[in-house]
Amino acid sequence: MAPSGTHRAKLAVTEAGLARKITELLQGAAFEILPAKDPQAAELLIVHLGPEAEARLSSVEEALRKGAAEEVFLVSETADPKILMQAMRIGVKEFLPLPLDAAEFKSALERFKERKTQAPGKAADRRGSVVSVFGSKGGVGTTTIAVNLAVSLAQGQAGRQVALLDMNTLFGEIPLFLEIAPKFHWGEITKNIERLDAQFLQNTLTRHKTGIQVLPSPAYLNGHVRPTPEIMSRLLGLMRRMFDFVVIDAGQSTDDTSLKVLETSDLLMLVTILSLPCLANTNKLVRSLSDLGYVPKERIRVILNRFHKRSEISLADAEAGIGKEIFWAIPNDYDTSMAAINSGKPLLNVAPGAAITKSLVELARALADPGAAAAAAKKKGLF
Repeated sequence: MAPSGTHRAKLAVTEAGLARKITELLQGAAFEILPAKDPQAAELLIVHLGPEAEARLSSVEEALRKGAAEEVFLVSETADPKILMQAMRIGVKEFLPLPLDAAEFKSALERFKERKTQAPGKAADRRGSVVSVFGSKGGVGTTTIAVNLAVSLAQGQAGRQVALLDMNTLFGEIPLFLEIAPKFHWGEITKNIERLDAQFLQNTLTRHKTGIQVLPSPAYLNGHVRPTPEIMSRLLGLMRRMFDFVVIDAGQSTDDTSLKVLETSDLLMLVTILSLPCLANTNKLVRSLSDLGYVPKERIRVILNRFHKRSEISLADAEAGIGKEIFWAIPNDYDTSMAAINSGKPLLNVAPGAAITKSLVELARALADPGAAAAAAKKKGLF
């Protein structure tokens, strides 16, 4: 009988050194290791795929089907996307590459324990906010703002769950901004929409070291089914229940799917710069989106990017031209922004003391704290 507070685990690992390391990590995390032939069902089964991956996966599927294990972790030397996707489909909870990283393994065990404490069949008790970052035209810094806003939200409070979704449906750049190599993208969801649940989505996301969970767009033209308005409604509904904030790099598209994303969002952050073409586009977008009923005016926040005080167009003139107050102004700092982009790191890691970084951190705080947002709206985030 396992002591109170422990969990039962079994290993299907033949390599002695690996089995010894996993055993030590499990015992250090209050797990009881059951012998392979023990008739008790394991709460957690850890399987080394090895060279016979297909056969191993069939055995895993059988164990889950018969109730011999409640959850399965896979460890493997290879990360073939086809194998990963097959594992996700049969219900594998975690996939851990070899050589095994002890910190990553411990994090997976913590996630296992969190799932065990939740009521069966229920998603995490959240009602997150969906924030879309939308460009008034190309090249205004939409991705920079979306990426750094998501990171600032995640870093602003311990335990805050933040997702970053790339809706630039052709060659989205978020992986470059964060120097990650995602195995999956939202194309996997569109072609497996009937399987979409919290676990399937969690396995599709890529976790960045800042804590944010990233769902990128396809990296190339590969025939993936494009997301429909219905798919996006279902996906965002699920993400609301899993995350405190879902930040969307919405690009500049106004097709039916993009409009559904904007309509579903709690806030639309409309990015502009102090140029006449951009301000004219911003005016048209504010009027069109609100007049056609997609996004009420009060849910639109105009974000002025690359602001400097000596601009030929004043803030008052810009607001008059837009027909709406500017909610936030982010200072112009080309060198720091490009240094962050070229290094694949968020601004908080590259230049935490820079004015542009502080502005984005304060913007995140304003979104997370309605009281701060009211005060920030009066200041317009100026430095």
